Amino acid sequence: MGQASSCWADTAKCINKSDDINGNGNGNGKDLTQTLPDECLIYVFEKLGCHDRNTCSLVCKRWQLLDSKSRHRLSLHALSDISASLLQALLSRFSCVSILSLKCSRKHLSIDNHVLSLIPTLLPSLNKLKLRGCLDVSDDGLIAFSLHHPRFLTKLSFASCGFGVKGLISLLSNCHSLRDLTLKRLRKLDSHNVNTLNFNLCQIQIERLCFKDLHNTRLFIPLLCSSKALKTLVVCRSSGNWDTVLETSLQGRTSSIFEIQMENVHMGDAGLSAISASCPDLQLLYLNRATDCTDSGLNAIANSCRKLKKLHVDHAGSIGDDGVLAIASKCCQLQELVLMGLPVTLVSLNVLASSCPLLERMALCNTETIGDSEMAFIASKFCALKKLCIKTCPVSDSGIEAVGEGCPKLVKLKVKRCRGVTQKCVSRLRLHRTSLVVSVDAVWPKSFDEQGMLAMVNETETSPMPNTRMHRSTRTDVICSSRSASLLSSNLFGRRPN
Repeated sequence: MGQASSCWADTAKCINKSDDINGNGNGNGKDLTQTLPDECLIYVFEKLGCHDRNTCSLVCKRWQLLDSKSRHRLSLHALSDISASLLQALLSRFSCVSILSLKCSRKHLSIDNHVLSLIPTLLPSLNKLKLRGCLDVSDDGLIAFSLHHPRFLTKLSFASCGFGVKGLISLLSNCHSLRDLTLKRLRKLDSHNVNTLNFNLCQIQIERLCFKDLHNTRLFIPLLCSSKALKTLVVCRSSGNWDTVLETSLQGRTSSIFEIQMENVHMGDAGLSAISASCPDLQLLYLNRATDCTDSGLNAIANSCRKLKKLHVDHAGSIGDDGVLAIASKCCQLQELVLMGLPVTLVSLNVLASSCPLLERMALCNTETIGDSEMAFIASKFCALKKLCIKTCPVSDSGIEAVGEGCPKLVKLKVKRCRGVTQKCVSRLRLHRTSLVVSVDAVWPKSFDEQGMLAMVNETETSPMPNTRMHRSTRTDVICSSRSASLLSSNLFGRRPN
């Protein structure tokens, strides 16, 4: 709550002091917060940060009780110092917690198997559990945890933990309500022999799978084959041949997957062809540095995945203008398009404008083929466009001015590392279209005269820019990084990542 989230303990003291000033000089002034209903106090507690909320729980027994009953999220340092008795005392106080996060540095000893096994009994309404850095949790701990059959557990996230395949199989076999599973940096999974892994008997209803920094790719073929209800697949920095994984796990069946994110993985046209053949309902596709993808693979996606709404391609193999042209001509429901490092031309832009009337968000980055003529074409043809991002392109003032004259529905324009765009042009655009949020970086071109540049530097160092819209642009200095696709989408278009 920013400044409004000050310590309520101090507020209560101030109330008592004001009573003394108003004539209750005996020092036993009435606590006016006692007249507030419990619902009002709980509402206030929910708006406070963790530190302020902890302080409020020390004010009186009533506040402590209300805080305990209304706290649904809890994050703990999962050190070995947390014994079973201590955890039991702590979680018995916060029995309504549904989201629990246990984090430990890999340099320290973490909680053990026995402590982990107590969590389902102490938190019967547990909905989400996150373990990070718990290297002392092994297969036995995960098996003991899963044998309690937590009824409401829908989301699990493990990072740098010490369990292997046996614990994972037990978890998937006994937690029937599980819908979201994230696995990250699990070294014992990487070293496991894939031949002993079998998910065929598991009743898996997983809807979202996320693999990060894992290297035994063939291990997940049975898991993907058994996840009939899978809707979202995220693979990030996981080595191995993902063409083989996708071909084997998706072969001969129609999948319900509608979102696929592949970042920094070894995947090519064979993987894209497997996706196109099995995922007709695909709506979101993110390809970030997928090494061997070409126009042929993207053409296969365009032929079969006609419901595609969001496409992000970031330096993915040898994809060029032909692949973009195929998507533009066949995916008429496209709403968001991010192309980084692709040689987009007027030919594909023309087809995008004519065939994709719902396109509202577009980012064109790190390409020499987007200049002033392409910007003028975008301004005149993309009438539904609401958000546009241009980064590291040879665009000058005339291109930005053309966008200002066109794109009638445009509400946000981001320009970064385009050295042909000057401050004067941006200022004129802001005056011309007051409803348009223009976000630019602080690097201006060398074409400025020396005095003007020095004046800008001095003004920046001594005082903030007078235009309030410039303050809003400071949040968007990093517009198109090569990190995960979800973070890319949030940075580009101002949305929170899922």
